[in-house]
Amino acid sequence: MSQEIEPKATRTLTGWHVLGMFGGGFAIILGVNLYMASQALLTFPGLEVSSSYADSQTFDARRNAQEALGWQASVTATQGELVLTLVDETDRPVYPAELEALLTRPTTRLSDQLLVLTRGPNGTLVAPAELEIGRWRLRLTGMSRDGTEYRHNITFTFALE
Repeated sequence: MSQEIEPKATRTLTGWHVLGMFGGGFAIILGVNLYMASQALLTFPGLEVSSSYADSQTFDARRNAQEALGWQASVTATQGELVLTLVDETDRPVYPAELEALLTRPTTRLSDQLLVLTRGPNGTLVAPAELEIGRWRLRLTGMSRDGTEYRHNITFTFALE
């Protein structure tokens, strides 16, 4: 009694199979791109100024006036507190007539915080801030005591020590 073993049926790769794999691959790529584009549009407002052309007309004059101030700004952050150091050319602390500090994430508005700056030790400006690990931007806008407009963005990375 001998049993004959039948060979397995082999599948052949047809043009329809290749077309299906090709189409499936492109569908995955297209789906990921649509998801990423929708997330980019939903989380980033993309608006820096209302009219870039109008802003560009006075940019050089404003930049030159701000550079003439000679101010240098730096930021340090700890859990719950942000410390801004703003000094002039002679390393003396600067306290502008007006200064608004907006703390933002570079990619979303969800964590935006308008900081309340108060004078701290050694000529610093200190504000309570809720910081999570990652990249942050401190957007400073204000006015010097002589009326010069001041704008400065500081991007920094916060990490727990």
